[in-house]
Amino acid sequence: MITDRNREPLAISTPVESVWVSPADVEVTPEQMRRLARLLELDVAEIAKRLADTKREFVYLKRHLPPEQVAKVVGLNIPGVFLQREYRRYYPGREYTAHLIGFTDVDDKGQEALELAFDELLAGKPGSRRVIKDRLGRIVEDVESIRTPQQGRDLTLSIDAKIQYLAYRELKSAVAANQAKAGGIVVLDVRSGEVLAMANLPSYNPNNRGNFEPKRTRNRAVTDLFEPGSTLKPFTVAAALETGMFAPDTVIQTAPGQLVIGKATIHDAHPLGALTVAQVIQKSSNVGAAKMALALPPEKLWNMFHKAGFGAPPHSGFPGEVSGRLRAYASWRPIEQATMAYGHGISLSLLQLARAYLVFASDGEIKPVTLVKRDTPGESTRVITPETALQVRKMLEMAVQPGGTAPRAQVMGYRVAGKTGTAHKVEGAGYAANKYVASFIGFAPASDPQLIVAVMIDEPGTGRYYGGTVAAPVFSNVMAGALRQLGIKPDAPLNNVVLPPPNTPDIREEV
Repeated sequence: MITDRNREPLAISTPVESVWVSPADVEVTPEQMRRLARLLELDVAEIAKRLADTKREFVYLKRHLPPEQVAKVVGLNIPGVFLQREYRRYYPGREYTAHLIGFTDVDDKGQEALELAFDELLAGKPGSRRVIKDRLGRIVEDVESIRTPQQGRDLTLSIDAKIQYLAYRELKSAVAANQAKAGGIVVLDVRSGEVLAMANLPSYNPNNRGNFEPKRTRNRAVTDLFEPGSTLKPFTVAAALETGMFAPDTVIQTAPGQLVIGKATIHDAHPLGALTVAQVIQKSSNVGAAKMALALPPEKLWNMFHKAGFGAPPHSGFPGEVSGRLRAYASWRPIEQATMAYGHGISLSLLQLARAYLVFASDGEIKPVTLVKRDTPGESTRVITPETALQVRKMLEMAVQPGGTAPRAQVMGYRVAGKTGTAHKVEGAGYAANKYVASFIGFAPASDPQLIVAVMIDEPGTGRYYGGTVAAPVFSNVMAGALRQLGIKPDAPLNNVVLPPPNTPDIREEV
């Protein structure tokens, strides 16, 4: 079996029967042939073709039949027609665990996702023995054992099935409400680096074998790349703070809302004037982030991104996980260094982004992520000082309060910290004018972070596309449910959620 962390089954093998024949031994009347074809949902001509090769001793007619169908086949009493016990994989989670678990083929071999990655462990190794059979295939003498079989082993995942269902349900609702092309979500345990949930849309039902569409079967959170937009600004700020050249209250002039670099111009969604470093995060200023990045040696910014895991695979053990794109700093032009400060010109997966935010949620350290349940946390690596991590965490709290870009990310009874992203999609050699990736990533409780939730909505189609409008509410709903599910103690009063007045326009953010 494959189970969740609480031993809830996510993949089990159920016994089924397959019908096979020994063509030379079959004795069947025309009426029996017609009835057999009808039961097996095959053409009479197809069965006759398989029976024609009398030199073969074993030919399948139909595999993996349900018990009631098998009983009717047996009731025909046709000599030379036999049954063979096999196993078929069944997935209780259907669509909401499909991208994690994957599926097996008709021979029970893993084809996708964790079924593929752990096929050898799950399947074990068959043994063999030398026997003597009679002409009907019955064993009449056991001669000797040639190889001892090795039993397959159960696999316990880090996933919490209840949180997984919650994440899938909320993501599905948001993708539908925003008429989006696709979406993804990751929930991480801050202390252990375990993945508690990972879901994608569109999805599929692995119990319905057939021709699965590739766009539905791939785990976008691990295998697909996107430009993260403003969710990368906290790493730029952290790099700036680490040099000592900037402090949270250092003032940066962002007027007149644009910055000209060579032939290119960087814009803020609206002019903001003089901002502190903390307000650059709160208001999500592209100009402010770019000015900080340009004040740093390129190597400093590259080291921050590299230590946070960008440009390298997250080593989750999932087949096909991507490394992302982080070019060597020696080749950066000034405009590239500036745009990378707010998440353009760099690409990563949603899992990489979720893992990187461990830096701010765990006092400056990052650890390996895993989809398999851990008894002890993975070994951490320091990226920034605890002081810098705490300073950025306070800025991320400001971003979800009124005056920030994501008040809809707030959670009743808990302090929340996080960052929005609203990025134009890469299309051809440039960026699409009206296609966006909206994202939000954050953690809670902010006083003692326990969970990270990262949300990505691909091409929202209703005219609303800001991360704070489209992705932040998904974060809020999933985080609220997961915190309650895990019994994590609140760190704020129940009346802590303060939303802006209904007619207040969103604080725009666009890169």
